[in-house]
Amino acid sequence: MYEKTFPNKRFKLTAHFLKKHITTDAKILDLGVENPFSKIMANEGFTVENTSGEDLDFDTSAIENSKATVVTAFEIFEHLLSPFTVLQSIKANKLVASVPLRLWFSPAYKSKTDIWDRHYHEFEDWQFDWLLEKTGWKIVAREKWTNPTKKIGLRPILRWFTPRYYIVYAERISE
Repeated sequence: MYEKTFPNKRFKLTAHFLKKHITTDAKILDLGVENPFSKIMANEGFTVENTSGEDLDFDTSAIENSKATVVTAFEIFEHLLSPFTVLQSIKANKLVASVPLRLWFSPAYKSKTDIWDRHYHEFEDWQFDWLLEKTGWKIVAREKWTNPTKKIGLRPILRWFTPRYYIVYAERISE
């Protein structure tokens, strides 16, 4: 997935946000297969377990059976047809999740070669907030950041000023 580019800025900001809100003694379930960022979390001292690549739209058993106290979901929900179901199935009481924001000047991302690397959802911040609220989460902290590129053109210029990523720390609302 990162053959040509590595998202250094996004990974640095994500790690900083995670360390600000979650202590290293927490046990983390990271949604998605092991990836470069799950290795970064482990190197930062977190105990991380990943899901196994199952289609979370159909099979949430790894989430439901996890003993983790924190779930992380970095750029996962945009790939799911039903992030609502996944968010409801989380038993942990803390969530750190990030999503790419919908850009008015660019269509949703779709890989031509990898059917798993496609965005069904690209959220506006209020949509993701609403999804979390409807599934029983209270947002405690949030941040956004841009994703500038070194290409020439109108869209690359807009990426210097338009936030592309949205990250939240949320806690489960007690019933």
